Amino acid sequence: MSKDILLHPVLISLAIFVIAFCLKVLVDKLARHRAEKKQRDIRYISHNIKHFINLVVVLLLLFVWSTEIQNFALSVAAFAVAIVFATREFIQCIIGFFYLVTTRPFRVGDWVQVGEYYGEIAETDWIKTTMHEIDMHSYQFSRKTIYIPNNKLITSPIKNLNFVKRFTTHHFAIVRKESFNPYPIYATLLDKAKHYCEDFHDVASRYNAIIERKLDAKISGPAPEIHFSTTELGEFKASFTLFCPTDQALEIEHKLTEYFMALWYSEAAKQESNNSPYSKTT
Repeated sequence: MSKDILLHPVLISLAIFVIAFCLKVLVDKLARHRAEKKQRDIRYISHNIKHFINLVVVLLLLFVWSTEIQNFALSVAAFAVAIVFATREFIQCIIGFFYLVTTRPFRVGDWVQVGEYYGEIAETDWIKTTMHEIDMHSYQFSRKTIYIPNNKLITSPIKNLNFVKRFTTHHFAIVRKESFNPYPIYATLLDKAKHYCEDFHDVASRYNAIIERKLDAKISGPAPEIHFSTTELGEFKASFTLFCPTDQALEIEHKLTEYFMALWYSEAAKQESNNSPYSKTT
């Protein structure tokens, strides 16, 4: 027991300090005595010796307290790891914020797609990005607000849809079960689609050219396109592609659908009457 007390780091440290103090006092006395004897200023020598003593004291204290310092360092490291583990989501969000600031994939007011979510950027801060949700089928706000943690923006693909905010490439399809030759109505239907897009054709052409220069790629438009095909069940399918103002897309779709139905039933009645046995006999 007495041996452990004598070897306690505190007692050893006190002994080191006492010995160092005594050595410094002794060095001061010897330096003064030698200076008086030789009549020369040798204080710099005593200062260097004192600095050397201080260095030795520091090294001895580090050696004496090495075990305690190591345990303390391990405790601090474990505490730091625990803090990082507990706050890793917030740290990732802050890193995501710096990612947004440096890469600038979008700005406030842009339309974007993040993962499966569509919306207009309303606000960004250190932790989250706020979006007003948009229904891309109707191009209208859904009156819902989406809060996306910034760390999700690092791992999720981000699509900037800002070009869609004014003009969009609108796709829609009409499927019919009746079976007859639909191509006699193709030219009339395409002319009607061009007529509905005639008012904004010049603006659409310029906007389409701007997008192609920005993307450095050829995109469809501005002329409307119509394709006839069949579904997997063998039903007739008419696919429409329109490059039009976003706020007019649903209106034009409704008009074309109405006109298509009128043409469809008119052509169906005409071909049915031509194929009927009574019309052949007459």
